[in-house]
Amino acid sequence: MSEEIGDTIALKLEEVGPGVAVTFEIGMDSYFDVIRGLVDNFAPGKGLKSIYITSSVPSSTLLSAMEALEVNTKNIMFVDCISQLIGGNVVATENVVHVENPTMLENIILKVDFLARKLKEGGTLVIVDSISSFAIHNDVKILSEFLQVLLSGLKSRGAYPVMISIAGQTKPEVREMIGFLSDQVISLQGTH
Repeated sequence: MSEEIGDTIALKLEEVGPGVAVTFEIGMDSYFDVIRGLVDNFAPGKGLKSIYITSSVPSSTLLSAMEALEVNTKNIMFVDCISQLIGGNVVATENVVHVENPTMLENIILKVDFLARKLKEGGTLVIVDSISSFAIHNDVKILSEFLQVLLSGLKSRGAYPVMISIAGQTKPEVREMIGFLSDQVISLQGTH
């Protein structure tokens, strides 16, 4: 992992504190560095548990990659919105709940609420991965409304809401929406 990326993530999230929606705009080459920086460096350092909403990579793939990178996945819960859509592994486990597909936005909010109640002790880091992928599956206006409800709820609970946007894969109207919904947009491109 690039220590610089992990340090940058921790510093930025420490600066803004809980209840502030942050979007990290990243390049694909730093994807796993960013994920590791969030769930293995920042969250445990603050005593946070993580809820990872994935609409781009199945939770089974993410878990395998994290285990290969020696990331402790004990305090990470997944809301997997893509496995069922692509016909992948949809066995619910203690750490994984499934939503039929990334267009079932109300169900995603319900699953996040369920997991947040389940993780009631300590704070929570909630990662939305990725906005670009959600935008493929949803109309931008509907996606904007969903994110506004989700982020408002997380912010009111004092969670750390983090969205991930893949640079170069985000349409201009989606970038505009991200700018409107985020309290801060932080580019991690070129950080190695």
